Amino acid sequence: MSDQDTSRPRALVVDDAPTVRLYHGEILRSAGFDVDEAGNGFEALELALATAYDLLVVDVNMPQMDGYELLTRLRSDEVALTCPVVTISTEADEPDADNAYRAGANLYLVKPVAPDLLEHVAGVLTSSLPAPWSAS
Repeated sequence: MSDQDTSRPRALVVDDAPTVRLYHGEILRSAGFDVDEAGNGFEALELALATAYDLLVVDVNMPQMDGYELLTRLRSDEVALTCPVVTISTEADEPDADNAYRAGANLYLVKPVAPDLLEHVAGVLTSSLPAPWSAS
């Protein structure tokens, strides 16, 4: 991982479905992020505590360790305390979003997430949006 461009924001996409990881990862890569992926909460916890991420995109429903538990553990560690986290789930009920916010999420989105929405949210949460007057 030493070939990563340190000037680009870095994101971790956590989902037990490889196709969803690919989908969210490609959106973030297109938005200028370097992206790592984790297939479960345990793998994500290990990566997030060892790597300085600018953003985490976390699925809620995963086997072994769900997104709520992952967030609770991350938010109890000083290293990962301030990293913005977007939780994404198929669950659209208000109690699910409330649980995510209580666990430490900055935002709760319902699948499927439109690419432009995820790109915008990622830019806002990491302050990596180009200035409105830029030529990009």
